[in-house]
Amino acid sequence: MNKVFLGIGGNIGDKRQNFIHVLNLIEIKLGKIIQKSSVYETPPWGFRSEDAFWNQVLIIETKLEAEELLWRIREIETDFGRERGNERYSSREMDIDILYFNDDFLESKDLIIPHPRIHERRFVLIPLVEIAPEMKHPLRRLTSIEMLENCLDQSVIKKIEMG
Repeated sequence: MNKVFLGIGGNIGDKRQNFIHVLNLIEIKLGKIIQKSSVYETPPWGFRSEDAFWNQVLIIETKLEAEELLWRIREIETDFGRERGNERYSSREMDIDILYFNDDFLESKDLIIPHPRIHERRFVLIPLVEIAPEMKHPLRRLTSIEMLENCLDQSVIKKIEMG
């Protein structure tokens, strides 16, 4: 079994319902969710939008290899109306990023693992610290806590009560 950390997030539509729906789809199409962080409200990163994002980090166990996992993630994102265009960052109902895949390093045309911007994003690091504070980044050799302490992003991150 592969142990995978996923970052999920979205800023449009019914965010609460989108999170419930995406967690179900992840369990059906990707693998068993073994741990999940709280959900956090965060400002958009890399672009301007009036709509705040909700973000969460999940740990799943999957039999899928990295490339197959990516293709299934893209199917789920398409179910949420995501269209892959030229814009790197944009508003969306749901975005799913592979943060870590075991302790593997992978670089292909479509996929870089570990995610190349984990250490730059408080909206990833805060939930990551919540569920895996001592996890070491396989390339940077820093724990989640150490990356958060070194992060230059000063975005205000607020925990959401999902009820």
